Amino acid sequence: MKTRIILNGKKAGSKNVRDAISETRKKFPAFEVRVTYEFGDAERLVNEAVAEGVERLVAGGGDGTINELANAMMKLSRRPELAIMPLGTANDFATGCNIPRDPVAALSLAVEGKSTPIDVGKANDRYFVNVASGGFGAEVTVDTPVELKNFLGGGAYTLTGLVKAMSFTPYRGKFVTEDTELSGAAIVGAVCNGRQAGGGQVLAPNACIDDGLLDVLIVIDFAARDLRQVRDELLNPSPEGEFVKLFQTKWVEMSAQDKIAPFNLDGEPYRSKVIRFEAVPGAIDLVLPEFCPLLKEAQPAPDEAG
Repeated sequence: MKTRIILNGKKAGSKNVRDAISETRKKFPAFEVRVTYEFGDAERLVNEAVAEGVERLVAGGGDGTINELANAMMKLSRRPELAIMPLGTANDFATGCNIPRDPVAALSLAVEGKSTPIDVGKANDRYFVNVASGGFGAEVTVDTPVELKNFLGGGAYTLTGLVKAMSFTPYRGKFVTEDTELSGAAIVGAVCNGRQAGGGQVLAPNACIDDGLLDVLIVIDFAARDLRQVRDELLNPSPEGEFVKLFQTKWVEMSAQDKIAPFNLDGEPYRSKVIRFEAVPGAIDLVLPEFCPLLKEAQPAPDEAG
């Protein structure tokens, strides 16, 4: 199988990366490397690879690199398989999938592993593989708590940040799904294909990447007196929560009543006053380890789950 890695240029000089590629080429001499330099290179390199008969692409980088390749691939009628060499800071999606962090092990899986069809999330005309996160309808200002800023930007998301967010002024908006409609003031929200973001914070513990569904987490504005209940609901989120709601849906449309809602798609910024999120089932064939906890088949049976 003709395989080519599209490597984030910022990682191309890393000794670990170069050593891993050299090691891989000992066994697979035809393994090819292309390096990005500036925005737009990933899409161009994906198109070149397909035109040249490449059957499997490897995303060498973090969640943003995976996002770039996935968006480029979703424009194609014939898509190569996708594999991942995790080289980012957080690597939330790869970590959730149990893809090795070790460069040699990751490339070995990327070249020799089997692919499985997975869903991607769609946000209007853009795509994401892991999580779309944001402060729904909120403008980020210099007064925004740093933890909340980090969550909006795909960084650390902590309970401390949520507590401080009580002083954050939310914007009002509407959430509509095929089953429900919710209006009100929200602090943060996340639309999940994968389970975690922000460097390991699990937002959707039951999300699967092959179930045709998105897991939606919404934190509704709350007062200081509600803090204990908010903490309890965060530890066990459900559709019935008063302040923290977590539910599954094929699609959700979020519309801000005031200013444009800032979101991040796998950490990449995206802004729109109205965003329709939907799951695109089986969109990409992704190379995964033998045991991937994000697949439906890996989930415990109802009696095992208690």
